[in-house]
Amino acid sequence: MRTLMGWIATLMLVLPSSGFAAEPIPTVALTQIVEHPSLDAARRGILDELAAAGFTPGHNLTVDYQNAQGSPVTAAQIARKFAGEQPTVIVAIATPSAQAAAAATRTIPIVFCAVSDPTEAKLVKNLDHPGGNITGTRDFPPLAEQLDLIRELSPTAKTLGVIYNPGETNSVSMVAALKPLAAAKGFQLVEAAAPKSGDVLSAARQLTGKADAIYIPLDNTVVSALEAVIKVGREARIPVYSADTDSVKRGTVAALGFDYYDVGRQTGQQVVRVLHGEKPGDMPVEGVKKLSLFLNLPAAAAMGVTVPDAVRQRAVQLQQLGQ
Repeated sequence: MRTLMGWIATLMLVLPSSGFAAEPIPTVALTQIVEHPSLDAARRGILDELAAAGFTPGHNLTVDYQNAQGSPVTAAQIARKFAGEQPTVIVAIATPSAQAAAAATRTIPIVFCAVSDPTEAKLVKNLDHPGGNITGTRDFPPLAEQLDLIRELSPTAKTLGVIYNPGETNSVSMVAALKPLAAAKGFQLVEAAAPKSGDVLSAARQLTGKADAIYIPLDNTVVSALEAVIKVGREARIPVYSADTDSVKRGTVAALGFDYYDVGRQTGQQVVRVLHGEKPGDMPVEGVKKLSLFLNLPAAAAMGVTVPDAVRQRAVQLQQLGQ
């Protein structure tokens, strides 16, 4: 009997290492800097792409989603928590969350999404050969084309106000790139800083009487409090334009940019590759190539903009009264 029991005990120890143990379920740890429509759409796109590739939360995938609610300190806490839990891959949505994740671990694979300038953010040294444990999708906006659109819709504008958080690396990069382009298009740039979402309203009011139009870059702080800028634009009849296409539904006049659900799907493809065993450092950082024009006609009318028929015809999404 003792020999039989000993044999059974030995067999139980051997079986897990002989291929009978279930494969561990991979974990995707999702960290997002703040809730706003574009970043939320990107997250949906990532999860839908994972599902399309056969990775279903609750079945063969664990997803841990955490939102920093606009706080870089909280983003860092989330990143350290994830690093301690050792997920299969960390997916970081927006620059502050990606920077926090990169600071927390150099071994766990990281895929970032909606990061405008990953080299300036010190996430990668080379877009084609990132190296290390990180790659992702770059969404630097088409600034020259966006300025052309503003000039087309506001032909007499001379001063262009820009509201941004000087603490966001991506925003600082965009404003720096915007300055020479704006000058070449005949705009004088007027800057207004908003370090926190609570500062956005006062920053917008600072531009009243100084700016003929307002441009909102891909700034997470400002976009999260966009309604404050819209309020000032309507009251002062200053057209508000955005780099973020989802902001058009919320009341900006127009945007030429990316559909962030598509950006999320593109990022999701990279996450799938990591789940299948590829190393992020060997995967080039991808740019977003598809541009779409979004228009909000009621917002244009409220802010004193007459939209030419030629611009209407180019729009892929047209907000009209009652929509």
